[in-house]
Amino acid sequence: MKINPTPLSGLFVITPARFGDHRGFFSESWNKSKILAEGLDLPEFVQDNHSLSQEVGTVRGLHFQSPPHAQGKLVRCGRGAVFDVAVDIRNGSPTYGHWFGTELSFDNGKQLWIPEGFLHGFMTLQKESEIAYKCTAHYAPEYDGAIKWNSCGIDWPIENISPVISDRDENTQPFCDFVSPFEFEG
Repeated sequence: MKINPTPLSGLFVITPARFGDHRGFFSESWNKSKILAEGLDLPEFVQDNHSLSQEVGTVRGLHFQSPPHAQGKLVRCGRGAVFDVAVDIRNGSPTYGHWFGTELSFDNGKQLWIPEGFLHGFMTLQKESEIAYKCTAHYAPEYDGAIKWNSCGIDWPIENISPVISDRDENTQPFCDFVSPFEFEG
C-alpha cells in the first residue's frame, strides 16, 4: 500500500496494491494494520456510502458536515473515473481555501483520504462512474453543508462539458460568503 502526502496537511492519496492474473485482480481497498504500518492512523469508519453518476461532467459537491458530526472520508472509484477534489476550510490553516484534485478511477485504484475540515466534491470523467467512500461519522442532515462548486477557484476538467449539477449544489452559497466552523489543529 502506497501513501502519498498532498500539498494540503492531513490529505493523502492512498494506492492499495493490486495482484492480478488472467482472471483480473485482487486488492485490499482497506486494511487498518497496513495503513498503520505505513505511519498513517485514520479514525474509525462508521458508515459506507456509494454513489452512481450516469453522465460525464456530473458534479457532486462541494459538501461538508459540521462539528460535532464532522466527517472524514476515504474515497475510491469502483467504476469509471472521477476528478475528486478537497478544499481546506480549517480556519488558521496555512492552506485555507486551497484545493487539491486528483483522478480516481477503476483503472488506477487510487483513493483519497479527506479528513474533517475539508470540502469534498467530484466531477465524473466517464459515463456511469461510481464512487464508494468510508465515513468517520454518521450522516446528520442538520449539520450538512455545501459551497457552490465553482466558487473556490478549482480547475475543473470541464473543457467541452456542460456540467450536470443538482439544484441544491447549483444554488448554494459561494465560498466568499462562507464562515467555516473548523479550526486548524496542525
